[in-house]
Amino acid sequence: MRLMERSTGDAVVLNKGCSAVACGVPGIGKTTLVQKIIHDWATGTIYPYFQFVFSFKFRDLNSISSKVTLKDLIINSYPHLETILEELWKNPTVLLFIFDGFDEFNGFIDFTDRGEVTKPKHICYDPECLCEVPDIVYSLIQRKLLPGCSVLLTTRPASLNLLEQANINVWVEILGFVGEQRKEYFNRFFEDGAVAEAVFKYVKENEILYTMSYNPSYCCILGLTLGPFFMHKGRDLKLIPKTITQLYSHYVYNTLKKHSSQTKNVGDVLLRLGQMARTGVSEKKIVFRKEDLTKHNLQPSQVLSGFLVERLEKVTTGTRVVYTFPHLTIQEFVAALALFLCPYPEDIKKLLTEAHSEKDGRFEVFLRFVAGLSSPGSSKPLMEFVDQFPEESIHQVIDWVKENVDNQIGSSWSERGKRNLLNTLHYLFESQNPAVAQVTLGSVPRLTFGDADAKKALSLTPIDCAVLSHAIRLCHTINELDLRNCCIQYEGMLRLEAELHKCQVLRLEGNNLGDSGIKILSKILTDSKSKTQTVGLADNNLTHCCAEDLVLLTTATSPLKELELGYNKLGDCGVKRLAAALGRRECKLQKLRLNKNDLTSACAEDLARALCTNRSLTEVDLGDNELGDIGVELVFAALVETDCAIQKLCLKNNGFTCSPAEKLATVLRSSHSLKELDLGHNKLGDRGMKRLTTALSDSDCQIQELKVEDNGLTASCAEDLAAALCATPSLTKLELGENYLGDSGVKVLSTALMDPDCKIQKLSLNNNQLTASSARDIASTLNANISLTQLDLGENTLGDSGVKMLSVAIRDSDCNIQELCLRSNGLTASCAKDLASALSSLTKLSLGDNKLGDAGVGQLSEALKDTECNLQKLRLNNNGLTQSCTEGLAAAITTNDSLTGLYLNDNKLGDSGMKALNAALVNPECKIKNLGLGHIGLTDPVRDEFVSTLSAARVMKVVSLETNLSSDQSGTSFCTSNEQKSGMDAMGLSSDLQLNV
Repeated sequence: MRLMERSTGDAVVLNKGCSAVACGVPGIGKTTLVQKIIHDWATGTIYPYFQFVFSFKFRDLNSISSKVTLKDLIINSYPHLETILEELWKNPTVLLFIFDGFDEFNGFIDFTDRGEVTKPKHICYDPECLCEVPDIVYSLIQRKLLPGCSVLLTTRPASLNLLEQANINVWVEILGFVGEQRKEYFNRFFEDGAVAEAVFKYVKENEILYTMSYNPSYCCILGLTLGPFFMHKGRDLKLIPKTITQLYSHYVYNTLKKHSSQTKNVGDVLLRLGQMARTGVSEKKIVFRKEDLTKHNLQPSQVLSGFLVERLEKVTTGTRVVYTFPHLTIQEFVAALALFLCPYPEDIKKLLTEAHSEKDGRFEVFLRFVAGLSSPGSSKPLMEFVDQFPEESIHQVIDWVKENVDNQIGSSWSERGKRNLLNTLHYLFESQNPAVAQVTLGSVPRLTFGDADAKKALSLTPIDCAVLSHAIRLCHTINELDLRNCCIQYEGMLRLEAELHKCQVLRLEGNNLGDSGIKILSKILTDSKSKTQTVGLADNNLTHCCAEDLVLLTTATSPLKELELGYNKLGDCGVKRLAAALGRRECKLQKLRLNKNDLTSACAEDLARALCTNRSLTEVDLGDNELGDIGVELVFAALVETDCAIQKLCLKNNGFTCSPAEKLATVLRSSHSLKELDLGHNKLGDRGMKRLTTALSDSDCQIQELKVEDNGLTASCAEDLAAALCATPSLTKLELGENYLGDSGVKVLSTALMDPDCKIQKLSLNNNQLTASSARDIASTLNANISLTQLDLGENTLGDSGVKMLSVAIRDSDCNIQELCLRSNGLTASCAKDLASALSSLTKLSLGDNKLGDAGVGQLSEALKDTECNLQKLRLNNNGLTQSCTEGLAAAITTNDSLTGLYLNDNKLGDSGMKALNAALVNPECKIKNLGLGHIGLTDPVRDEFVSTLSAARVMKVVSLETNLSSDQSGTSFCTSNEQKSGMDAMGLSSDLQLNV
């Protein structure tokens, strides 16, 4: 998992022998950071353990087309070291290699482990061996070349996915300016303090401009653009730019004003310059030679001198003059401008669609500028130098933006999909077209940029948050905004503050909001306009200092009903303050999660008091806290009070023993509200369980679901459990997994399952040291028990013989089992025929982590073709399957009318297997909606063909291609409809697809 540290400092924490990546948006200061690192190292401020630092720019490495040695690369830049290099190779730990601008590199570096299905990589082991440049960089990062040396790369975020599988130790995101650093920049930029103060005051009062100013490059352009407005009287302040495109338009205007006095046809020069710039963006080329200028009929002129910087480049024969734009973003703007300067517009929509589909993000900023230049307000400053933009060009761009918004809103399942959606919102913002925005965003049900897995969430910058706020402003309401693990922090909350009240469900988990972020949120949610009913704030580094702001969320004016505060550090002090607010009658909170918050028994009395008096609170999670016996007893005492309305309580992993069992028994007898109780991962033991079962047998017990997994239970408590199963008609779900019941314990339970008074519907016995003997006993009960529909026997050793007995029982017409989990039970093809015969009775079957092989799955495939088969979900992950079984599966899924979920992850199906399935999946007769194909050995061409085919056919709902042999390591999942995922299935039968709940 990638941990992205956020840094506002001057250096990257880099130890000997490690590889690091410094990531940052365009203009944030990646190259400046490299220069600062080299300066500070040279002056002895940092990295004293490195004796030599070698810095390279990927833009320079692009010019090397032939094989070269690492020694040659170093000598070319550091010729004075030629005589000592052989000594340096002997102690690589003192060497640091810096490669700046990975996103600008033309070469492809493949960090994926392609195993046996592709050709081996060309690894470079010797610094004096001739190799391709990508192989040298790869070998340094992966510690194949000069192991022990350190490597630092810089890159834009869009290229991070290409580094997912690289051997990287440290991931750092460069934040840019924070707080007073912005003001300091303008004070240094302008000699006149009054101008500096006026410019900064104006920037600070403009939300978008102030947000831009976190970026040093934008600060520079802001200074160049805004300075004249405040230096010269009479300038119309209404013309000051409000978007990034407008900012760059004014920058170009000022440049032309200074450099075009002797040029007649400025528009023509800009067109040709822009066409060269666009070719550069397309080819990831930012260094231009004389032949590039000649190719585009460009000659040195006043205009060119305003946009291109001359510098000398080393070549084998000496040096030569090359040209670059002052910054890549300026090149991207001029490239976008050229689209509107062409008198005969090309097929712009097609061009933009192709650019948007590029996976490495090279066209992201270019496309934002294109969208922005379609707005008259953005192009207006340039009209002094160029002709009016063709109406056809503008209309094509606007139509493309509109279509793109429609396409991306429901396609944010993968990291790439999220990035595409974010870019689309940037296009919409830059276009400043309210009509298009209202049509496309007026009724958006949800916006998703986050994910429970931080690696699959999209990191949002302050500008991203400002653009997102603009998008939300255009929506009437949003059912859900998912920003989990998007790293928005306090700065992002400031940008979103004005519009978050529209979101009914707000997912902010994992954003390091801190206590200051909660202060902003409390203002939002206590506003009379707030529609927010559910807020997720888990894992946000919250402490007791934000307790008063959290209290505000529970007031009568707040519509909040669900609050997730898990994985923070509220502690006893913070929860005591919160508990006092929860105890007030006006509090309307219904669900509260406080799991893993460093709580102890010290706050239990306060919590108990709140539970006694709050009649709206029905669900509380106190799991993963050290409440201990004393704390849990206090909570149990509250549950018997008549005013307590708790229906669902989680006390998982609370460190209690059998001591509170007597108090809990009283609760089970007396509480008329408590329906679900999670006591998993504690130390009840047989003694505690026996006390609970006595209460469960009481006729007044209303409990419906009980979880006691991992509580050290053995066969000794089985008799009492069995008695409770027969005497508790309310109990329908019982989870006993990860205990030590063994065959003897299950034999006793099986007797209870046959009792007509037993109403259990779902029973989990996973990981209980069960063998075929238990399978025989359970099988004997299945035709007698009419209530049991879900059975989890995973992670045992039932073997083929045990499953054969179960299959016979399941085929019986009196058996009501619908969902069966047999994962990791040592099953082989020998039991496949018996399993196949039982498929017509089941709706969900999990067979993952077994050894069925192609032969076993072949028999299951034949059963799937049967018209009587009602199976809806089948999990066959990690079963030793190859392409040999795919033709049978393909035939089965085109004939089966019920199967909607098929999971084949972690099998070696390969390209040929995927091709066999592909034809079936696009067949209209195929009903598959969820498909798991992660880790099956797909290569890029076949994966891309598969995605393209299904997307075009629009017959698939959700597909997971997680971590295949692809150069795009973003974790490819995609969706061709707006179907949402249901809750996770506790039986292990649900999909592992990367969807949003």
